[in-house]
Amino acid sequence: MRSSRLFGTAGVRGRYLEAVRPGLAYDVGVSVAAHVGSRGTITIGHDVRTTSPLLALSAGSGVMSGGVDAVFLGLVPTPVLAYSVPHTKSKAGIMITASHNPPPDNGIKIFQYNGMEYTEKMEEELEQLMQVKSKFHASWDQVGRLIDAKEMGEDYVDEISNVLRPRNVKYTPRIYVDCSNGAASNYTPRILRILGAKVFSANCHPDGYFPAHEPEPRQDVLEPILPVASSLSPDVIMAHDGDADRLAALTNKKGFVKQDVLIALYSKYKLMDGKGTIIISVDVGNSVLDVVEKYGGRIVRSKLGKIHEKLLEHPGALLAAEPWKLIDPKWGLWVDGIYQASLLTKLMMEEGVNMDALLSDIPTYPWARLSVPVLGKLDEKEEFYEKLEERLLSDMNGYENASTLDGVRLDFPDKSWVLVRLSGTEPKIRIYIEGLEMKKVEELIEKTMAIVRGVAKEIQVELGEPIVNKG
Repeated sequence: MRSSRLFGTAGVRGRYLEAVRPGLAYDVGVSVAAHVGSRGTITIGHDVRTTSPLLALSAGSGVMSGGVDAVFLGLVPTPVLAYSVPHTKSKAGIMITASHNPPPDNGIKIFQYNGMEYTEKMEEELEQLMQVKSKFHASWDQVGRLIDAKEMGEDYVDEISNVLRPRNVKYTPRIYVDCSNGAASNYTPRILRILGAKVFSANCHPDGYFPAHEPEPRQDVLEPILPVASSLSPDVIMAHDGDADRLAALTNKKGFVKQDVLIALYSKYKLMDGKGTIIISVDVGNSVLDVVEKYGGRIVRSKLGKIHEKLLEHPGALLAAEPWKLIDPKWGLWVDGIYQASLLTKLMMEEGVNMDALLSDIPTYPWARLSVPVLGKLDEKEEFYEKLEERLLSDMNGYENASTLDGVRLDFPDKSWVLVRLSGTEPKIRIYIEGLEMKKVEELIEKTMAIVRGVAKEIQVELGEPIVNKG
């Protein structure tokens, strides 16, 4: 269960006017100002959602009411907001975004002075301050100023283009970029063109209704675009979520590229430069383990959404990653999907190959990911989650290792595994499965779903229809 009631695995997240309200954004702004203390600046940005400008202004009003200057970036991807904090020497950053959630949702994510997300401990401190927020309102002559800094996005474009500029161009890749009508629409296509790629962009006009497709770059969402994209003969199809902290990749040959394969690729190139630690979330599988072992690295596991916290324990780590997300400490201490897109482009150009060739020596395993909506009251859901954990540990036979770091992960002797956990951003159960053969994956799906349905029936919790992705 979560240790914090307001903040989940990715900040505050939920339906507008239910879980996320203008008054809450204001209270967060006041409390962040109190948390950082004294004068200074806090940067504020927002994604494309229809409610995001309102919530950003509300948060900024809270910051100024708390006696701290609010630096407004306007519409930016989450990586740009994170980048802005150390580059403006601000004390914190506030991003209004619900990332990959549906259009009616919104959220609030807080960043430290160095661009790293707030830790769980810091979020708990913030919640305590929110209980006594009235103590922190500044007098009329001490309120903060409103500062416009819309040029920060161009600073980000310039710097990332310089940092990842190919040293030796052997190939000009053709890249199809789908920004899901999100905040990266005016960023990723431009940056990849600056790097020298041939870019085809789709759904790159910002629209908070996300008219093209859901802003979550899942397999089932993205594979329908393959027929259209393939007519342009791209070397790779890249897709972001709504705020561009995530990146997914597809090719005409492989279809949807499992995120573990991308993490394994990043790990390979890092470890080729020198041995070190690779931080991965609990739902990452054998592709990464095989590559890290081959190149002499060391694996450290993290909760989902908290890979940045493991960087504090292992400050020399080469990278931290979870599906769709990457932190490269040499670039910054934040998750950055635009950086991922740029890095993959750089690798193709320098290696002189397309995406399929770039991934040719990365091992792959059959896999499945299921999202099961959980309906009903909060107390019913909490009882369901607790009972489900108990039942998985007692009823799933044959596993040799069990971890409750984040949900329940069971590892079997044949390298297959299953992870069941509560989503930190939506009322859903997430199920992750991997095996040496698809037959084993299907067997684990059947066994796991039988336990999930059995517990739901016992406690009388209603489940929605599962969304299943596999490959």
